[in-house]
Amino acid sequence: MWVANAERCRKIDQIAEAEYGLTPKILMERAGGAVFNAIKEVMPEPGKISIVCGRGKNGGDGFVVARIAAEAGYEVECLVAGVAGTLCREAEEQLNLMVGSGVNPIYSDEPKFARKLECLSCREIIVDALLGTGARTAVAGPIEDAIKAINASGVPVVAIDIPSGIEADTGEELGDSVWALRTVTLGMPKPCFFEGMGLEHAGYWTVDDIGLPVQLLKDPTEAKLICDKKVADILPERLRAYHKVDSGMVLLIAGSYAMPGAAVMAAKAAYRAGAGMVLVASVPSVCQVISHHIPECLLVPLPEVDGVLAPKALDKIMETANRCGSAIFGPGLGHEEPTLDALSEIWARWELPSVIDADALNAVAMGVSLPLSDKIMTPHPGEMARLLKESAAEVQRDRFKSVRTAAEVYQSCVVLKGPHTLVTEPGAPVMVNQTGNPGMATAGMGDVLSGIIGTLLAQDVCPIEAASAGVFWHGEAGDICAREIGQIGFTATDLIEKIPSARSRIVDSL
Repeated sequence: MWVANAERCRKIDQIAEAEYGLTPKILMERAGGAVFNAIKEVMPEPGKISIVCGRGKNGGDGFVVARIAAEAGYEVECLVAGVAGTLCREAEEQLNLMVGSGVNPIYSDEPKFARKLECLSCREIIVDALLGTGARTAVAGPIEDAIKAINASGVPVVAIDIPSGIEADTGEELGDSVWALRTVTLGMPKPCFFEGMGLEHAGYWTVDDIGLPVQLLKDPTEAKLICDKKVADILPERLRAYHKVDSGMVLLIAGSYAMPGAAVMAAKAAYRAGAGMVLVASVPSVCQVISHHIPECLLVPLPEVDGVLAPKALDKIMETANRCGSAIFGPGLGHEEPTLDALSEIWARWELPSVIDADALNAVAMGVSLPLSDKIMTPHPGEMARLLKESAAEVQRDRFKSVRTAAEVYQSCVVLKGPHTLVTEPGAPVMVNQTGNPGMATAGMGDVLSGIIGTLLAQDVCPIEAASAGVFWHGEAGDICAREIGQIGFTATDLIEKIPSARSRIVDSL
C-alpha cells in the first residue's frame, strides 16, 4: 500500500472528480459513512456524540457523520469552529443537509459554543472533523480552543483522516493537536502516522478507500508500506541439497575489548536468520567471548592496539573476505584512531556487499570513506544526525526527508531506525516498516538487525530488499516477544531466539 502526502491527496481528489466524476459531495458521503461505521465499532448502541467541525472539507465529512448518526438514533451535537457563512461551498452544502435531518450547528461566535466545549466530558464519543491534510499553520482561535477542550474531556475521539493539528507530511504538531483513540484515514495512509507526534496522536488508524478508483491508489508515490507477503517473497528458500556455503557465509568485523557483547548478538542473530556460517574477525579478547557463547562461529583473531582493531588487520580480513558472501562492520567496534585507520585501508579495497552499522557509521561521520561496493547503512537518529551534520531533532522533524537525503549523499541503501523504521536507496520510494513495538527500545536491538540483514545479503538478496525484509522480520520477532513476554522487559537476546518463529509466521502469510 502506498503512502500519500498532502499534495498527493489533493491531486487524487482533483483527478477523481475530473476523470471519474467523483465529486466532493460523493466522497464526503462515503467518508462520513466510513467514520460512522468506526463509531459503531466503538459504541454499537446509540449514545451521545459531539462532532466538532472546521470550515473546510474535513468539516464537511463531519456534517455527514452528524446526519447519518442522527438518522440512526444517536444523540448528536455539532460544534463548528467558525461563524456562519464562512464555510467552504462543499461543507456548507453538507451542513444544510445535516440541518434537514434535525441537527443544528453551534457556531463559535455563539455564547453557548464555549459552554458546550466545557461540557464535552459529558459525551460518549467525540468526532474530530476540524482540520484535514491541508493544514500547515499553527492552530489558533476557535480551532485551538476546540482542540484543547477535546483533549481535556477524557472522551474517546475518532478523528477523520488525520488528527487535527498534526502536519500531514511530517507528523509535527501545529501548536496543539488532537489525541485520537481511532483515526479513519481516507484513501491512503499519510506520512504523519509514522513520525513525530502523529505517531502517537493518530491512535489506532485504519484506511478506508471510500471507493476511489483502484488505479489512483496503485499509482506510485514517494513512500510505500512493507507488507508481509512481499517479505515472504523475498526471504530465500532453503533447498534440500543445500550446503552451509549455499546458506550464506557472513563476515562480522565487530567488537572491541570494551564491547564484546555487540559482536555476540550480531553473530547469534545471523545464525538464527539462517546463515550457513558466521566468521567473526575481531581482536583476541572478543574472539574468546564469541567462542564461549557461540561455538558454531569460525574465529579470525586480528592484530590489536590496546584492545581495538589495528591497521595491520588488513591482509587477514581481505583474505577471509574471499570466502564470504557479505560483511557486517561496526557493532561494538569502537572509534579509536587505530580502528579508523584500519577501516579506511580495508574499505579502499572492499568489494563485498556490506552492512555499515554502529561505530562504522561513526567512522563515516568522522571522515572515513565508504567502500564502493553495495552497502546498507543502518543509523539510529543520533548516528543519522552525525552523518548529516544536523541535530537529532532535525532528523526526527522529517524522517522521510532525512532518509532520502542520506541515501543521496552517501549513494547507499539507508535504514533509519526507530518506530516505523524507514528504508530507501537513491531514486527509490521510502519503504515504511509496520512491525515492532516500544519494547524494542533497548540496547542491542540494532546489532540483531545487522545480523539479520547481513545474512540476507549473504544469500544474494539485493540491498533494498534485504533491508526492507530485514526490518520487517526483526520487528515481527519483537512483536512475538511482546505477546509472549510482555511489551516491557524483553531483551535483544530474547528477540534473537524468536527470529526463526518470526520467519515462519511471515512465510505462512503467503
